[in-house]
Amino acid sequence: MQKNDKTVVILLTVGFFAMLALAFASVPLYRVFCQKTGFGGTPKVSRDGSTQVINREITVRFVANTHRDLPWEFSPLQHTIHLKIGENGLAYYKAKNRSNKPIVGMATYNISPDVAGQYFNKVFCFCFEQQKLDPEETMEMPVQFFIDPAFANDPLLKSVNEITLSYTFFVFKKQ
Repeated sequence: MQKNDKTVVILLTVGFFAMLALAFASVPLYRVFCQKTGFGGTPKVSRDGSTQVINREITVRFVANTHRDLPWEFSPLQHTIHLKIGENGLAYYKAKNRSNKPIVGMATYNISPDVAGQYFNKVFCFCFEQQKLDPEETMEMPVQFFIDPAFANDPLLKSVNEITLSYTFFVFKKQ
């Protein structure tokens, strides 16, 4: 082979393995991107609670769903909370295993409207963590959050007075 042909083969091989690595890393990278930016209605994760509260009230609505393969009852203990933007909020969800065997579940979440996701900061959440419930066992799970005060300055959200936090529980399957 000529020198140019070897260079092309090496570049194509490196490109192939780079694309393969990117394909495997894309899901976790996308999840981190969404959590940092609030893209697609994904709430941001914050280590600390809010320190600034502004005088604009908002209603946070809580929704709970379960995948059809998960025999759990899952519901919010409160359907709405009214708080000021920047105020720290705390809500609880309740899950009960209705089967006769232990089951591990995992929840995913979303914010509606999507554009509000970048301002919804979760301080503590049960999502993306394995939750094991024994037969007929019940568990209460807290969610601590706040709405970033920058929410009030976003022209797309001037007329938004309600945000919905929705969770869906799935059967956790080891990969």
